[in-house]
Amino acid sequence: MSIFLTLAYLFFIGSILGWCLELLFRNLTQKREKIVNPGFCTGPYLPIYGFGLCVLYLLASLEQYSLISSPFWNKAVLFFAMAVGMTLIEYIAGVLCLKYFKVRLWDYSNLWGNVQGIICPIFSLAWAVLGAMYYFLVHPYILDGLEWLSRNLAFSFFIGMFFGVFIIDVAHSAQLVVKLKAFAEDNDVIVKYETLKAHIRAARERSSAKYHFFRPFHGERPLGEYLKEMQESLEQRIRRK
Repeated sequence: MSIFLTLAYLFFIGSILGWCLELLFRNLTQKREKIVNPGFCTGPYLPIYGFGLCVLYLLASLEQYSLISSPFWNKAVLFFAMAVGMTLIEYIAGVLCLKYFKVRLWDYSNLWGNVQGIICPIFSLAWAVLGAMYYFLVHPYILDGLEWLSRNLAFSFFIGMFFGVFIIDVAHSAQLVVKLKAFAEDNDVIVKYETLKAHIRAARERSSAKYHFFRPFHGERPLGEYLKEMQESLEQRIRRK
């Protein structure tokens, strides 16, 4: 099976599983009464995890070419490389959104050792742990899954459908980000993606309006009004401090 189809399959699986992981993680750590749809896109997938799973797969596949004879140190170097790879993906994605789009998709500013609020040692360690879990618990089954896929190429049709929907979703989300960028530049601020989602949800609940989980930026008012309202609320909190 071609490497392209392999990576497409892994991106599909990683994006969906990553979305489920983020949904669970945010609900448990942030203790929200109601869950907000995580991530950049509208649908149930997070591209950064899709790219991440592809990187983990490629790194694990390169293990056979390692020059380190000790199995222990060989695994240690592999998991370190996985942590570095995932951290780089996180940093590149965060910097592009922050510097170019003026949007912060996540914020580690309150965590020790963070770099620009985009990456931090705690999450790099978490990536190493997830890399180890992937290697021992997931990688063997992915290899079996890829072997099954090579014998059942009709399943590639569903992967094609996923990418079709995914591309449309990314285009729609990009239009939204352009609007957020315009507001951020006009007001010289950085828009926090998840904070805006939570703000819109709270506003709709106060007005007894129905909230759409997969359309977190949809409201009865223009998006610009929610942005201004959120900015004014943040400024009031700063003045009170």
